[in-house]
Amino acid sequence: MNRLAFFCVSILFGSVLSSCGGQPKVQDVPVETANYEEEEYLIGVGDELDVRVWRNPDLSTEVPVRPDGRISTPLVGDIVAAGVSTEDLARSIENQLSQFIRNPQVTVVVSNASSVDFQQRVRVTGAVMDPTSMAYRDGMTVLDLVLEAGGTNEFAVPNRTKLYRKTATGTKVYPVYLSDILNKGQLETNYPLLPSDIITVPERGF
Repeated sequence: MNRLAFFCVSILFGSVLSSCGGQPKVQDVPVETANYEEEEYLIGVGDELDVRVWRNPDLSTEVPVRPDGRISTPLVGDIVAAGVSTEDLARSIENQLSQFIRNPQVTVVVSNASSVDFQQRVRVTGAVMDPTSMAYRDGMTVLDLVLEAGGTNEFAVPNRTKLYRKTATGTKVYPVYLSDILNKGQLETNYPLLPSDIITVPERGF
C-alpha cells in the first residue's frame, strides 16, 4: 500500500470510529442566539401611550391600550394599537389626521409598558418539580431555568427535553439532552435562552 492510499484509509477509519457510539451529535442547534438582536417592541394591551401631535396640544393625549387592543384619540377616534410598533401607530394616526389638518407630525411613546413582562418571559413545563414562568434575564441558559423550576421530577425523561423557540420563519424545536447536562456535565445543549422560549420536559409512559 502506497503512502497516499494508507493516508486515505486512515482518514476513512477515523471517520467511522468518530461516528460510532456515544450520543448523536446535535445537527440543528439554535444558532439564532448568536445573531439575536432585540426585536422592535410591539404595543400590548394595558400599555400606557403618550401620543403627541406637533403644534397641536389639543390633539395630544395620554391613553391606555384597551382590552380590545384599541386606543381613542381626538379626531381620529378608535384605532388599533396592540401588536404594532410605536412608529407604525404614529404613521397610522398621521394618515387619519391628514383629513383634518395639514402635514400632521405624530410621535407615540410607551410611557408604561405593562405588557412587556409577558413578552419577555421564559417558561418550563412538564416533568419538573415546579413548572414556572419567569422574567427573562440576559445570560440565562436551559439549565438555569430548569434549576429555577426545582429540577426534574421522578417521572421525567430528561434526555427527551425540547426547547421551543419562535423565529421569523415560525416555531422551531431543538433537542435538549438534559440528563447529560445534569449528570455528565455535557453542556453542548445547554443553550442560551431568548425571550419567549419554552422548555418542555416529557414524562415517561406507564
